[in-house]
Amino acid sequence: MDKTLRPATDSARIPSTPGPRALHDRSTTPHRSTTQAPPEPPETRSPAQRPGEPPERRTAVADTDETGERAGRRSAPGGGILMGRPFGVPVYVSPSWFLVAALITWVFGDQLDRILPDLGPVRYLVSLFFAVAFYASVLVHELAHTVAALRFKLPVRRIRLQFFGGVSEIEKESETPGREFVLAFVGPLLSLLLSGAFYLGMKAVDPATVPGVLLAGLMISNLLVAAFNLLPGLPLDGGRMLRAVIWGITGKPMAGTVAAAWIGRGLAVAVLLGLPLLTHTGILGTRTDSIGGMDTVMDALLAAILAAIIWTGAGNSLRMARLREHLPGLRARTLTRRAIPVENATPLSEALRRANEAGARALVVVDGQGDPTAIVRESAIASVPEHRRPWIAVSTLAQDLTDGMKVSAELGGEELLDHLRSTPATEYLVLETGGEIYGVLSTLDVEKAFVKAMARPQS
Repeated sequence: MDKTLRPATDSARIPSTPGPRALHDRSTTPHRSTTQAPPEPPETRSPAQRPGEPPERRTAVADTDETGERAGRRSAPGGGILMGRPFGVPVYVSPSWFLVAALITWVFGDQLDRILPDLGPVRYLVSLFFAVAFYASVLVHELAHTVAALRFKLPVRRIRLQFFGGVSEIEKESETPGREFVLAFVGPLLSLLLSGAFYLGMKAVDPATVPGVLLAGLMISNLLVAAFNLLPGLPLDGGRMLRAVIWGITGKPMAGTVAAAWIGRGLAVAVLLGLPLLTHTGILGTRTDSIGGMDTVMDALLAAILAAIIWTGAGNSLRMARLREHLPGLRARTLTRRAIPVENATPLSEALRRANEAGARALVVVDGQGDPTAIVRESAIASVPEHRRPWIAVSTLAQDLTDGMKVSAELGGEELLDHLRSTPATEYLVLETGGEIYGVLSTLDVEKAFVKAMARPQS
């Protein structure tokens, strides 16, 4: 029993970054915008530490989006600076955005120097304004996805503006292919409308002025955002639309995901090879005689970053779809460890002896009437040296039960994960329908089940 109750040290864990909850990534040019998030397993938190006890080990199951990022719990809840809550959804700006803003300011400032040389150093303030306005356009793109999701009663956790894009973290998948198509299309549609609005604004000003140049830049950038997102491969919005079409025709969402993901991988290769080629041939409007060594390096770097984002997002879309297929088999009853009831004053050594005899792997503290009141924490047991176990009562190692720590044995799939996520803990008491003790569910076991579900097939 000593071994069976020790925390496993070789168990696989999903890192806490973002990576399940954005079930579908959506990329903007050159930005990524994730519009749906796969169900994330709960983050576990150590219960309040008792005086004199060693710190408890903390485990966590990651909260990933389809780009492979993890949106796990952080000290800053949104992974960045909170900017506001439009429609009740928090909007965060990632620290990486400042790097991109600086890059845009530098590049656009050089362009302004050629178009409006009289600006002097002021051109960089104008460029910074352009960077902020462009990301405001990206935010509008994301808000379009968010409003559509809320309209379809899909919960949205947050929006993040970050390096190369925006992310709308929608917590549930669309129920129908029609809704999936609309949810994907509204983002590029808003970008096209913004581009049209900026074009109309250009007609009202002199193109050789600061407002004229800014409006022209925003018009072109939003047009590129829309066009790039409409490419028919995951994780782009166009890939989500293609997935919805194939889903509607075949009735199989997985078939649409597979097709759109492989097309997305093809797009990644095309971007990696084609973007530098288009630039150097002058097709994009760049004079070939003005292209220098630094331009070549920047083009190759941009192409590599975009290709990596698309390739990774396409692969993670496949893994998240596979996870969705496995979710129905993720059930509390099958993951639960057998437990035995013990009273408060029972010495730990005696409790472990009883558990070994019964073949159990967990301990539940009960009162005089046999009703469960606490769960003996696995990590706390491991922290007690064997020679002290006869003198330690199980009650000193137990976490008092709350209603949220009681789970029905019939719970499974997303419903189980939602319950665990809403009340983070390291262990949960699993009960039969009639209230009888069935066993203890460890978050560590849920993590292992997630890793197994997300594993790539060997073939």
